[in-house]
Amino acid sequence: QRQLVESGGGLVEPGGSLTLSCAASGFTLDRYAVGWFRQAPGKEREGVSCISRSGDSINIAASVKGRFSISRDNAKNMAYLLMSRLKPEDTGVYYCAIRNGWCLKQMDSWGNGTTVIVSS
Repeated sequence: QRQLVESGGGLVEPGGSLTLSCAASGFTLDRYAVGWFRQAPGKEREGVSCISRSGDSINIAASVKGRFSISRDNAKNMAYLLMSRLKPEDTGVYYCAIRNGWCLKQMDSWGNGTTVIVSS
């Protein structure tokens, strides 16, 4: 059974850092692009970053550019979102998702999300 499980969320002070992990099971992650999305309270889900199957192409949202980075380790069937200089507006539920191709709003599979709260 294909499954994505996010972890690493939590409560962090503004300016702090977190690393989110996405563990894939039941399939080989290197066949898919991996995207990170987030949904803030009362807002629509938005794309944060996408990484190609091999990791040689990356897209990152302007709102997090220079603060967040995406990576993957296909040997471990894992993907990551490294978040630094966090701001209160980064608060939300973060999801990883996969797609055969590039990331779009409609992805093939989604994890259940991990919650990030940026607050003092």
